[in-house]
Amino acid sequence: MMYSPYLFQFAQVHEEFRIPELLSVSELYGFKIQFPDEIDITRPFMVLGLESDDHARLLTRRCILVKSICEFYARGKTYEEMHEQTRAASSKWSKYTADTSFKMRVTAYNHTVPQWRATQVMEEFSYMNMLGKIDMANPEVTLICYEEYIDKHGTTRVKTEGDGKFREVFFGRLIEEGVARRLVKTFDVKKRKFYGNTSMEAEISLLMANQTLASPGKLVYDPFVGTGSMAYTTAHFGAWVFGSDIDGRQMRGKEKTPGIVRAAAQYGVDKRIIDLCTFDVTQNPWRCGEMFDAIITDPPYGVRAGAKRLGRKPRPEGAAPRPVLPPPTQPHDQPYIPPTKPYELSALATDLILLSRYLLKPNGRLVFFLPTVTDEYEEVDVQTMLCEGMEVIANSLQDFGSWGRRLITIRKTTAEKYAPPTFEPHGRRLEVKKVESEGGTGTAEHVPAHKDFRMKYFKKFNKEE
Repeated sequence: MMYSPYLFQFAQVHEEFRIPELLSVSELYGFKIQFPDEIDITRPFMVLGLESDDHARLLTRRCILVKSICEFYARGKTYEEMHEQTRAASSKWSKYTADTSFKMRVTAYNHTVPQWRATQVMEEFSYMNMLGKIDMANPEVTLICYEEYIDKHGTTRVKTEGDGKFREVFFGRLIEEGVARRLVKTFDVKKRKFYGNTSMEAEISLLMANQTLASPGKLVYDPFVGTGSMAYTTAHFGAWVFGSDIDGRQMRGKEKTPGIVRAAAQYGVDKRIIDLCTFDVTQNPWRCGEMFDAIITDPPYGVRAGAKRLGRKPRPEGAAPRPVLPPPTQPHDQPYIPPTKPYELSALATDLILLSRYLLKPNGRLVFFLPTVTDEYEEVDVQTMLCEGMEVIANSLQDFGSWGRRLITIRKTTAEKYAPPTFEPHGRRLEVKKVESEGGTGTAEHVPAHKDFRMKYFKKFNKEE
């Protein structure tokens, strides 16, 4: 397998999500990416190995965090070093003859290159003998020179100075600029017909959809669908979507047509929403497993709304029993709303994984967010939720400072059939993997940092305020 180097330019957001997204999209299309031994995900540029330009185009058309991909020619701490490498790579660019139209761009990250200096830089490439027509609108070849600056607030530079004191310079032939990145504006929540105060932002919803490997013909389930943010993006990529929620009002909205269906129609994917049902996930109607290719969800973890399940809160010890009310003599004007009780986050997360093992097809994926207090999180926290037949393949942090949320991607690794979960404590204790104790012998009961997150969140941040 022959790999050629390609220069990736990333949007400088969600750095930890880049590699998992690349790996997911390449798996979806059935090719591999060659990564260097050391990767600095904080930098906007990365040189990776691909087999062909076609694979680069597939990535730019699906990866949300990729801004552009170029055939890599050279890099250097100085232009002299970069030009030396460019000359050595003449076999890549000397094939472009006098009949090839082209243009060249000089741009920068964290800086602005003025036109006078861009022209000066372009003239230094005269040794390439690009004699074809200069076509700024629709060239056959676009050559790009990227300068990477470390600090946009440097003390010796101003925005338009263009002094060339960069960290590194890169040069290559543009394959394609990120088409998929435009979807962030398309699915902007502010432009959506139906949304709520817990609706997931568009960029994260698209990243989650990529983690599920959503594609035509696949069936995806969201058990906490809410206002449907993940349903629209997975359906956009061609998947069929089923959603459920304990609170039907979130899915319906206030108009006759359900809000999720109205918003899906806005994106032209309403026909891919199979159905929306109101039920408690712990009292679900699923009577057979291995139905779904992926499960994608953002469970209610307490920052805006806490998770609930059907049932009554336990009565305090010594409290009087609940009164038995007589049956009503007249029909109620309002529909019956069953009582609910809190659903503790670590229990919910474990139950979600057990439910996913039951409902997913072999190699199916569960993609969900897990919140955590930053200074309490440990890697072992995620392992405490796992059960036999499920493995973590990605764990990416969206950092909010004192707390953050982790996008967890778990794959079902077995074809064995499992019984549905009981959603009760004894069932979890029997199913979840035991965590090795620090001494290396036996097992220890580890308390994950996300346990009782809602209580920790409000206690911690109320104290800070």
